[in-house]
Amino acid sequence: LKRCRSCLSKRYFMKLEIIPEALNRLKNPPKELNFIGDTSLLSMPKVAVVGSRKASVYTKECVTALCAALKSANVCVVSGGAIGVDITAHKAAMPRTIGVFANGLDIIYPAQNKAAIREIYEKGLALSEYDDGEPPIAYRFLERNRIVVGLAQALVVAQADLRSGSMQSARLANELKIPLFVLPQRINESSGTNALLANKKAELIDDYVKFASLFGEVKVQEKTSDEILKFCKNGVSLDEALAKFGEIIYEYELDGLVEISNLRVKSAL
Repeated sequence: LKRCRSCLSKRYFMKLEIIPEALNRLKNPPKELNFIGDTSLLSMPKVAVVGSRKASVYTKECVTALCAALKSANVCVVSGGAIGVDITAHKAAMPRTIGVFANGLDIIYPAQNKAAIREIYEKGLALSEYDDGEPPIAYRFLERNRIVVGLAQALVVAQADLRSGSMQSARLANELKIPLFVLPQRINESSGTNALLANKKAELIDDYVKFASLFGEVKVQEKTSDEILKFCKNGVSLDEALAKFGEIIYEYELDGLVEISNLRVKSAL
């Protein structure tokens, strides 16, 4: 790793000395990448999770559980930092997450994700092929998407319309023969992912732990009746449970000890 020349006056990024080998699969790999954070994440198994900025509550719940399972299996989640699916994936996988951005890393975009993006800088890894001061321009989001896809061993499209950046990412994954997966969705609520399934261009994820085990080691933990189960016995809000116990709540869900529905948590025992 070496310090960028402009870092003498700007404190934001450094440059990777070597572009990750996986990106050489791209027709136009980035010539250089700026970064902030933990570059050791680049050596971990990686799964990209992308999708609609207008993700439904159901989709966000699914993405949260999926990325918690990947995190528990020591798999890094890659996404693009956008509102909706992207930022939900980053939060659930923290600190095992890589954010790829379509602007200089001195710019926090989108602003509503400021807290989560700063957490990526501090605990995960942020990447960009753009130097400080470079703004997020429309075409740069597609350029960013190719890096998100290229870094990963598999791509999950959680929810998408037929005409969307996520579907372009899906097409790229198919071209590069990167395994493509989608979440179960109702008809008319995610026409893009349903079309991928109908055309046999993607596989369905119906078990988060089983999916995570394809890329990492799932550790089975024994849990008995305890404070968390007692706290959730009669049902509490998801926010309240997370504030008190943290993301272990999602591990309990994966183990079938609690049920999460409509942003509420209840003991399943």
